[in-house]
Amino acid sequence: MTATDVHRAIDAVWRIESPRLIAGLARMVRGDIGRAEELAQDALVAALERWPQAGIPDNPGAWLMATAKHRAIDVLRRDRLIERKHEALGHELDVEPMAAAPDSDAALDDDIGDDLLRLVFTACHPLLATEAQVALTLRLLGGLTTAEIARAFLVPEPTIAQRIVRAKRTLADAQVPFEVPRGPQLAARLSSVLAVVYLIFNEGYSATAGDDWMRPALCEDALRLGRVLAGLVPLEPEVHGLVALMEIQASRARARTDAAGQPILLLKQNRTLWDPLLVRRGLAALERAVKLGGAQGPYALQAAIAACHARAPAPEDTDWTRIAELYATLARIAPSPVVELNRAVAVAMASGPAAGLELVDALIDVPSLAGYHLLPSVRGDFLGKLGRHAEARIEFERAAALTRNARERELLLERAAACAAGGASSERR
Repeated sequence: MTATDVHRAIDAVWRIESPRLIAGLARMVRGDIGRAEELAQDALVAALERWPQAGIPDNPGAWLMATAKHRAIDVLRRDRLIERKHEALGHELDVEPMAAAPDSDAALDDDIGDDLLRLVFTACHPLLATEAQVALTLRLLGGLTTAEIARAFLVPEPTIAQRIVRAKRTLADAQVPFEVPRGPQLAARLSSVLAVVYLIFNEGYSATAGDDWMRPALCEDALRLGRVLAGLVPLEPEVHGLVALMEIQASRARARTDAAGQPILLLKQNRTLWDPLLVRRGLAALERAVKLGGAQGPYALQAAIAACHARAPAPEDTDWTRIAELYATLARIAPSPVVELNRAVAVAMASGPAAGLELVDALIDVPSLAGYHLLPSVRGDFLGKLGRHAEARIEFERAAALTRNARERELLLERAAACAAGGASSERR
């Protein structure tokens, strides 16, 4: 194996193992995430120095964990300012002798799953702004570098670096306990965690800005986080609902763009390109959510809507009436203008564009949708289907002016041009 191959292997191992590593170390240093990450990085540097000569250990994750823990013990022993933390580690020192082999299975904690869960809830603590939660989650649990996060969200790297540093400082200054919330706080905090994961997925699925319509790597990161979370809290139905939703939506990835990267809308996609494995995984996760009593959860309802599309062999086989019913239920449980806009689309498909347009027109003056490009886009679609091409063109042009995604802008302008051509043709007739 060449040095390049070894470095690639180390990078792959790091992405898989770093969340477990940081989680275990954070417990050792009593929730000091900044220090835990530094210790994990020390272990990574050690691997980069040793593995090219000695070879990759049979259990690289255990090797990294043992190396980092030994480093943590050394640091804490020398740091007289945190003598209290050093004394608290006494029990771990007795249980885990320094002579343990770096690649020993004993280096892994029995409660590593609990540590990961603590890390998830800490990264998504309500003290942090959503942007900081996302950046910290991707850094600690997604294994992404600061540069990778910056590229994914089209934000300058120093901005992301500052968000991460400030987030860790905020948590440290507030002495946020490294724990999973209990009682009523758990549901509220879990909701925040799921929202962060889905926000990451959505940014990958439909990028808000930039030259690409999709950023598949972000979808993959969100899916990995969702699957990990489902394994950590297997009895929480909404976690499975979110995983189901992401799996089914991710199954369409190959069909959502053409060879040139141009967007392909849902009803025009080649469904043979949808990934059947991801569809099966999504449907299985949805079934688990339902069996756990979560059929009426917001994510499970959205997953059920996605499942209606996944089960339809062709667009014309889609059960739009059922989808409209599911959106109506979702609107009652988690009301929002965006849900109403999506319901309007389903109603239009089930009952005709005039019915959909009536619902959309009721949303025109909603303040939160003032800059939302999909509102004029949907309205333009309905107007076009009703033969009101001049009005449709105006709506598509308005939507194109609002979106920050270059690919989506091109698509909307193409639809505006098609409306102009259709309107001229109608006038000639």
